[in-house]
Amino acid sequence: MTPGKVKVIVNPYANLRRAWKSAAALRPLVEEYTAADWAGTVYPTHATQLALDAALAGYDLVIAVGGDGTVHEVVNGLMQVPAERRPALGVVPFGLGNDFAFAVGMDPSPEAAVRQIFTSTPRPVDLGFYADEDGREHYFSNAAGIGLDTLITLRTRRIPLLKGFPVFLIAAIQTIILDHDAPRMRMRMDGEVWEEQMPLLVLCNGSREGGGFRVAPQAQPDDGLLDMLAVRQVTRRRMFAILPEVMRGTQGSLPEVRMPSFETLDIQSDRPLMIHLDGEIIAGFGSHVRRISIHNEHNILRVMAPAREPRPEPPGVSPA
Repeated sequence: MTPGKVKVIVNPYANLRRAWKSAAALRPLVEEYTAADWAGTVYPTHATQLALDAALAGYDLVIAVGGDGTVHEVVNGLMQVPAERRPALGVVPFGLGNDFAFAVGMDPSPEAAVRQIFTSTPRPVDLGFYADEDGREHYFSNAAGIGLDTLITLRTRRIPLLKGFPVFLIAAIQTIILDHDAPRMRMRMDGEVWEEQMPLLVLCNGSREGGGFRVAPQAQPDDGLLDMLAVRQVTRRRMFAILPEVMRGTQGSLPEVRMPSFETLDIQSDRPLMIHLDGEIIAGFGSHVRRISIHNEHNILRVMAPAREPRPEPPGVSPA
């Protein structure tokens, strides 16, 4: 693909604040393909504004250099313009988890990912769309987490020096020990209604979270569906038994677990919910959000990524 006008947006705080220096080393490689314009973020949500500005200025490709949070912000900037004016997205993984990059087949090496971006043709992918009772609306590229998932995300930010999967594993263990009381949620999923006390609910466009937890092994980011991991209230001991199953992606056979695919979902909770989208906290401590709706938007964003190869059916996954 001829790259056209290219904007590179770098989160300098990604990769334990090493992204800016590391991204600078990618400049010669990018320049083999095009004379890109570069920009660094300086405040939260800045990447959203930079991506929107790039779209309005007629850029053809916007590359996010960072983790899932950076991708989240860039996506929400691109989605503010009509489809006919929307640039394609490129992703260079530089964060803790890089789960959306994994979902679309990007190489974990930033250098290899750059080459993939400039040697691929754009392919459409789905996004999740979130709305709540306060009127807030956001897209998410990889996953929306509710309950323990959000507490785990918050605790990763208190673990210095480590990066990647070990950070999320330590935070998960801390959260299971310290936080156990779960909200009761009434769910309406594609017309089906049920009610349950659930400490953990993850709604997925990609197949993994936390750099290695296979929360929805069957998920594909271009199949027109979102995938759910719902774990009902269990003892702490049982939650510790479920955790390695989630690491392996074999939790679908467990009686405490539901893993359906869906297009639309409405949730009403008996207490305020803690929510993250792609690792960005939407409703944290002090939240009063009790009602949310989520749906899939099919093939709505073009991504410069390798063509998807068919993925074999993972073990232990049940449809509900």
